[in-house]
Amino acid sequence: MLKHDKKAFWKFFSIYFGSVAFLILASGYFYFGEQRKILIEKEHFSMIEHIRKIKMNMPHSDIDGITHTIVYKNIDNFHIDNFIITDEYFEAYMPYNWEGGYFFVRKNKEQFYEQEATIKSKIILVQVGLLTLFALISYFLSLRALRPMQEAIIKLDNFSKDLIHDLNTPITSILLNTKILERSGFKENKALSRIKRSAEDIGELHNNLNILLQEDTLVVKKEDICEIVREVVEIQEKIYTEIDIQVEPSSLKAIVNRDALKQIVANILSNACKYNKEKGYVKIYAREKTLYIEDSGIGIKNPTQIFTRSYTEHEHGHGIGLDIVKRLCDLMEIKIVADSVVKEGTTISLVFKH
Repeated sequence: MLKHDKKAFWKFFSIYFGSVAFLILASGYFYFGEQRKILIEKEHFSMIEHIRKIKMNMPHSDIDGITHTIVYKNIDNFHIDNFIITDEYFEAYMPYNWEGGYFFVRKNKEQFYEQEATIKSKIILVQVGLLTLFALISYFLSLRALRPMQEAIIKLDNFSKDLIHDLNTPITSILLNTKILERSGFKENKALSRIKRSAEDIGELHNNLNILLQEDTLVVKKEDICEIVREVVEIQEKIYTEIDIQVEPSSLKAIVNRDALKQIVANILSNACKYNKEKGYVKIYAREKTLYIEDSGIGIKNPTQIFTRSYTEHEHGHGIGLDIVKRLCDLMEIKIVADSVVKEGTTISLVFKH
């Protein structure tokens, strides 16, 4: 099950099972409350029955924990249903005779607590059984509810892969033909330069989308980050020959997906070169668990927004590249931070957790 499938599954499961679990637990709580009231009423009735037997000279005993004494006192607003519940006893006053006096009846709560615990255990046992049953039902219902979405995603995923794969041929053809035209004497042609620039942008977008389609199946392992950086720099140096790209030798290893990290560095480095000053520089260096890509470019007005989809500060930007960078960083638990000063430059920091 892919990441988005798992996310959707747990949402469905939480809704199904959460609703039923709430009803089961609430029902158990109120049922226990009613049973407790019934149990207390029985205790009260047993005390009344005990005094009735005494008054009628019927056989009785104190084996149920009921004791009584006769007291002579004035009780204001006396009510026959008076019933007092303390931590250890049930207590009540009942009339002794017409001449006055009261039976003070007291019953130990040990038996009540035992019966209460028995009821609670039975309710909990039933609830656990019901929760287990409905957890299984919710599990299978969630799988069935997920199936149509999975089928739609598979179709869309296959369509996207086919489309991206087919785009590679015309992009390559356009770039090859622009190179041929440049060699044929059209190197200074502005229209040809715009076509080449657009084809390169489409090629970059193609690479981004190709990596993004793999986000649910990324395999990570320990890699030499500086080695990956050098591979990307070798390619970018051929494209941006006027930019001085400096890589400081260092040792930094982290658990990442090699292709995804190459695309992250390629996107950041491409932007650093593309929006740099004439004969500017890009410095790449590592400190502890952080990789820094620093440029002498035109800077960014809102560095906190550049990873937002469709946000761009330049007319040639798509607002997709850095959004993909952020998503890939999140997948590999890499913290990415942008610090920038307009007209002075930008520093992108990649902090590796693992």
